Amino acid sequence: MADSGDGRRRQAPARQRIKTLTQAALNADATVEQVDALLGDLGHTLTDLNSSTSNLDVTLARFNDTITRIDELAPRLIGVVERLEAIVDRVERIVGLGESVMAPLSATEHAVRGALNAMRKTTGL
Repeated sequence: MADSGDGRRRQAPARQRIKTLTQAALNADATVEQVDALLGDLGHTLTDLNSSTSNLDVTLARFNDTITRIDELAPRLIGVVERLEAIVDRVERIVGLGESVMAPLSATEHAVRGALNAMRKTTGL
């Protein structure tokens, strides 16, 4: 139906109406085909997304296991570090004691060398 502009409607010829309805049906058919293709592609995309999500779940589970193992290992590593620190403290004390013992010997050696050098200079040797 078409509007004549004066408020009255004119009847379109039957042939024109059939042509319009046929074109509308063809457009609807094309639209349905496009929507069907789009839904098919969306189905493939959702399948891929589901696979990716499953892989991500597996990866996150492995990551969680690794973090758990690290958490379990941390106290043992702390124990090893504490033992090493104790060993280093003992070695430092031993070195300090050795230096204390060697200081008088070193001073004596230095004094004896000085005396021998002085004696050599005076005797001309």
